[in-house]
Amino acid sequence: MDGFLLLAFLFLVAGVIAVPIASRLGLGSVLGYLLAGIAISPLLDLLHVDVVSIQHFAEFGVVMMLFLVGLELEPRMLWTMRNKLLGLGGLQVVVTAALIMGIAMAFGQPWSIALAIGLVFSLSSTAIVLQTLNEKGLMKSDGGQSSFSVLLFQDIAVIPMLAFIPLLALPELQQLAASAHGGADGGHASLSLVDRLNAWQRALLTVGAIAFVVVVGTFLIRPIFRFIAVARLRELFTATALLLVIAIALLMVVVGLSPALGTFLAGVVLANSEYRHELESNIDPFKGLLLGVFFITVGAVIQFDLLFANLGSIVVMALGLIGLKALVLYVLSRIFGITGS
Repeated sequence: MDGFLLLAFLFLVAGVIAVPIASRLGLGSVLGYLLAGIAISPLLDLLHVDVVSIQHFAEFGVVMMLFLVGLELEPRMLWTMRNKLLGLGGLQVVVTAALIMGIAMAFGQPWSIALAIGLVFSLSSTAIVLQTLNEKGLMKSDGGQSSFSVLLFQDIAVIPMLAFIPLLALPELQQLAASAHGGADGGHASLSLVDRLNAWQRALLTVGAIAFVVVVGTFLIRPIFRFIAVARLRELFTATALLLVIAIALLMVVVGLSPALGTFLAGVVLANSEYRHELESNIDPFKGLLLGVFFITVGAVIQFDLLFANLGSIVVMALGLIGLKALVLYVLSRIFGITGS
């Protein structure tokens, strides 16, 4: 108990101090949380804290974020985004992966390793980008919706990537691919029931799980919340909202899908529900706290000895990757006629 209180105190103090300072400097809350994690990392090492385990728990904030994003999107609006989702998102992944693969092969990497590198680095962090878009008030803009389309396609694309990378005889990159787009799937593989199923059985189970989420969200959620509302206990409504998100995420994990993708779908189904605003108000505080803890743990596990030992190479490759992705997205945005407003 004492250790838990001390750990909670350290995380809260670090976040409360670092985030306002970063925000006043125009750096955003994400960088503030990362700096908070860096600042308390020596204390966490001294206390022998298992930061990775905390990180896996806090990753559920990404799942909650996508559920809340889904609540903002009516199914009709999502249908209107299909061209950007498939066209812009698909081309971003394919073109970026192909360019990075070509660069890796030019530096002497075998095609299989170069392809795996391209697939991994074509992904982005859903958590960081969505958090930044929400803070800047850009989520409703054309550029924000296009960015979300790219991120959503990446979340979908990571599923076949995880199945394809082991075929390249590179199973050690599977976890890296799973965490590259936001880390919402880490630590859940042991719950999957599809590992020993063949392709058509997996497809059938996947379709069944998605159909189950749609049916439950359409026909069963409203009666359940009406029943809970009779008690007139806010904490019971909050518990039911959390139960809904956790149950859907768990179902997606069991059938081998992304929990973030499943909860996003559930959010879209519930976008027209009369309980939408109550769901948002009850889940948003948990989402914010978990995302903050997640970013702090990311900052706390940075290996500075490895960073400083390879500082030049890391800086050059990071800037090169950012520049390449920016170029690809700029060209695609011109093709699709995307504006920032």
